[in-house]
Amino acid sequence: MKSIVVLVSGNGSNLQAIIDACETNISDGKVTAVFSNKATAYALERAKNAGAAGVALDPKSFDTRDAFDHELMRQIDEFKPDLIVLAGYMRILSNEFVRHYMGRMINIHPSLLPKYPGLNTYQRAIHAGDEEHGTSVHFVTEQLDGGPVILQAKVPIFDEDTVETLTAKVQTQEHKIYPLVVKWFVEGRLEMKEGKAFLDGELLGIHGHAGD
Repeated sequence: MKSIVVLVSGNGSNLQAIIDACETNISDGKVTAVFSNKATAYALERAKNAGAAGVALDPKSFDTRDAFDHELMRQIDEFKPDLIVLAGYMRILSNEFVRHYMGRMINIHPSLLPKYPGLNTYQRAIHAGDEEHGTSVHFVTEQLDGGPVILQAKVPIFDEDTVETLTAKVQTQEHKIYPLVVKWFVEGRLEMKEGKAFLDGELLGIHGHAGD
């Protein structure tokens, strides 16, 4: 059974999608622990309900970001994770942390990477007059939102769309593609080699599997 550790800062809807998938079609994976930098995050309640460890670690209790990340790594490693999943984790991770889990840490970002790294992606897409937006699952590297893309999902942007309606559409797709990528990884079909993503031994393009 592969150990999956999830890092999350808020509600944890993507976490729930992954927990649900582990109970249905990810037969060899289990969410063993959920870590949050916010003690009030509802994601910790989701962890408890799923029988996983829920751990809140307060960054304010540490003098530096590196000190926080060192303790986070120490506690995560107690669960012997095969995969680290970032599911709305709103802290910038140190380079040392990223290197420690390189090739076994994934993130989901609400844009069609490499377009719109960073924050406020929905507003940026609407303001630019884009006809579509979406979400990307990617391996985590030291470059923020810059790791190789694994899978994307696109949604149309209509004239009447707001940040709220666009967010809802994108999150619906996130709940479908994130568990799928987790399944690929757990089954040994997905890997990162030399900074690039491979699925079933085939090199993925700049937009990941959806690039076809």
